[in-house]
Amino acid sequence: MTLAKRPLGRTGLAVSVLGFGGAPLGDLYARLSETIAIQAVESALRAGVTLIDTSPLYGHGLSEHRIGAALRRVPPQPILLSTKVGRVMDPFAPRGDGSGYLGGLPHGARFDYSRDGALRSLEQSLLRLGTDHVDIALIHDVDAWTHGEAEADRRFGEAMDGAYRALDDLRGQGVVKAIGVGINDADMCVRFAEAGDFDTMLLAGRYSLLEQPALARFLPLALEKGIGVMLGGVFNSGILATGAVPGAKYNYRGAPPEIMMRVAAIDAVCRRHGVPLMRAALHFALGHPAVASLVLGAVRPLEVEQQVAALTSPVPTALWDDLRHEGLIAPDVPTPGQAP
Repeated sequence: MTLAKRPLGRTGLAVSVLGFGGAPLGDLYARLSETIAIQAVESALRAGVTLIDTSPLYGHGLSEHRIGAALRRVPPQPILLSTKVGRVMDPFAPRGDGSGYLGGLPHGARFDYSRDGALRSLEQSLLRLGTDHVDIALIHDVDAWTHGEAEADRRFGEAMDGAYRALDDLRGQGVVKAIGVGINDADMCVRFAEAGDFDTMLLAGRYSLLEQPALARFLPLALEKGIGVMLGGVFNSGILATGAVPGAKYNYRGAPPEIMMRVAAIDAVCRRHGVPLMRAALHFALGHPAVASLVLGAVRPLEVEQQVAALTSPVPTALWDDLRHEGLIAPDVPTPGQAP
């Protein structure tokens, strides 16, 4: 089976339901083999993935370098390339250790959501990617997760006055096809959606089989405004892929007992239907009509192959009915094949 495509909001663009997320290629948790990392991107392209998302943050430019190298190794093909603005890299500044990347390039990063900062960030990304364009430009990490509550509010104003205006101009000139934000906060997605004219938003970790805070306001607003939603973090940083095993991760930390119990209960229902938890988690996240693509990270070809296999394998409707019956998903949560 081949990967399905969905419209990206009102942009007129179509994206594969599986997108390739470039964060791990920046040596996020381990120093990766250059060859295998590039092969992971090539594997995604061979499988029919048409959306690749990255950022200057990921390995302080290393992810963009590796994705650019992979794109030069394959025949030209229609893909949508997405990267982000909000940080500018300085090769003469000390790297520091605040980004969480184990490896990556030895370049310092500074936040800059101004107009000039956004344009400089995009220029640097084009150089690292080895291309003359990107299709989607996202304002990155304007949220309390990154800046704290008070500073996130100030950064929001800076981004709307600076980066947003720059990206809006580039869209008007046809330099980029779509603009949006990439953040971890559904409420901040609402704030951006109400403040500007955005095409797409990449939301990480706020809508999954385990929890759906984005359902309250953001996803209905995205439908209303025709904003194409890309979802990241649909495994809640691991536990919906591994199950409730010892050491399972939830939101980048060890999963607390109540989360372990809930995931174990969801997994038990999945097992009764012969469906791996990971497959159910992926299909569930695509069940909301605002969602266009799931942006998943991978560091080796086998991971990409497993993701494709999960998304192209069926999940019986009765599984969702049983999860509702046992109170593990709410009655009004949309699921695949059903109206919201």
